[in-house]
Amino acid sequence: MSDEVLNSQEYSSGVAAFESKNFSLAMQYLSPLADAGDADAQHRVAIMCQNGLGVVKNEVRAFKMMQAAAEQGYDIAQHGLGFMYMEGECVEKDGAKAVEWFQKAAEQGLAGSLTTLAMMYEEGNGVEKDPAEAKRLYALAGFEM
Repeated sequence: MSDEVLNSQEYSSGVAAFESKNFSLAMQYLSPLADAGDADAQHRVAIMCQNGLGVVKNEVRAFKMMQAAAEQGYDIAQHGLGFMYMEGECVEKDGAKAVEWFQKAAEQGLAGSLTTLAMMYEEGNGVEKDPAEAKRLYALAGFEM
C-alpha cells in the first residue's frame, strides 16, 4: 500500500478513536501525522496534550501543535490558539495575540470566534473597548441585539 493510503487509514482510525474518547489510541495514530504536518491531527494532538487526554499533560507540545495547525490556516486551531492566548493556557496571556488569532478564524466564518471577539470588544479585553464593534461582530455571528 502507498504511504498516502496508510496515512489515510491511520488518520481515519485516529479520528474514530478521538471521537470515541479512546485518547491513548488516538494519540498513537495521530501523533505521527501531526509531526508530519497534518493540521487536523495537530489540532487534535494539541487538545490531548493540553488536557492530558491519553497522554501526560504537555503544555509545550500542546502550544506548538496548536500554533502549527493555526499557521496553516486551520480555523478551529486559530480559535484554539486565540483561546490559549486569551486565557494564558500553555502560553503567556496576551490579549492582543488572542484578538489576532480570533480575527483570523472569524475571517473564515467561525461564529465562535466572532462571538469571542465581540465579547472582547464589549469588555475591552485585549483591545480598546468598542461597543459599536462588539455589536457589529455579534450581528455577523448571527445574534440580534
